[in-house]
Amino acid sequence: MKRDARAFWLRSPGNGEIRTVSLPEPAADDVLVRTLCSGVSRGTETLVFRGGVPESQYTTMRAPFQDGEFPGPVKYGYLNVGVVEEGPESLLGRTVFCLYPHQTRYVVPASAVTPVPDTVPAARAVLAGTVETAVNALWDAAPLIGDRIAVVGAGMVGCCVAAVLARYPAVRVQIVDADPTRADIAKALGVDFALPEDAAGECDLVVHASATESGLARSLELLATEGTVLELSWYGDRRISLPLGEAFHSRRLVVRSSQVGAVSPARRSRRTFADRLAVSLDLLADPAFDALITGECAFEELPTVLPRLTSGALPALCHRVLYESETDPARV
Repeated sequence: MKRDARAFWLRSPGNGEIRTVSLPEPAADDVLVRTLCSGVSRGTETLVFRGGVPESQYTTMRAPFQDGEFPGPVKYGYLNVGVVEEGPESLLGRTVFCLYPHQTRYVVPASAVTPVPDTVPAARAVLAGTVETAVNALWDAAPLIGDRIAVVGAGMVGCCVAAVLARYPAVRVQIVDADPTRADIAKALGVDFALPEDAAGECDLVVHASATESGLARSLELLATEGTVLELSWYGDRRISLPLGEAFHSRRLVVRSSQVGAVSPARRSRRTFADRLAVSLDLLADPAFDALITGECAFEELPTVLPRLTSGALPALCHRVLYESETDPARV
């Protein structure tokens, strides 16, 4: 039986469209998922939308269920929550998270979906992939009790890191961002906020996630002697200058990269990708994460919404995409 679905494709840099796609017949170990909602990861997805993936990174930047190739046409995305309509009895009817692009229905191996805990609403579970980035980053950084920490850049990734750090005992956590309106989000997450010029210094750890040259330079300035900047920003095809003169060497400062594509070496021998995602979903039981959902649209609106997100005309942290049910026209 032939079944169709609708999917969002980047036709060419800056131009998106909704396409009809044919679904394969599910195998015995597959699931058919009907999407409830998906999330636009504003940093990475808008970089892909504008065609900013360097050719040298085409393979590294592939999403798990990407179709097509950079710079386009390509079907890209990785924050999807849906309901299993066909598959193993243990998953049938379950709400699941999958690293799948924006598409109304899809077929994937059952091993590619993770059940969403009953304590986590489906609408919040779209953040799981970004919280997973935060979990991996903090496995890399290994903050200690009593540390003084700044998170520079109150975007989706930075706020997820701050939200997790807010649970650490006796830790001073401050979000640093040039946008004063992000103070309300910091308050909702239970952490302090400061503009770059007012940020508290002498930090043991600075997590940088602003994707700006000035933010990275300010991160170095906020460090205490022998402190570490954990770099989470991905700059795509942009070249960034970093001030490594002055007191960089005498103060023995460290700049370290972190990326979610591999489990942190600190946990790699004992934790799988599935373990890491399960931890991330458990963390999302905290309603404080709702502050990171700052915009919504219908699936059909994506071709007009992505250009506005990319240009900054539509500000957002996580932009949630809502799908209509074929049996219930109301939105999820």
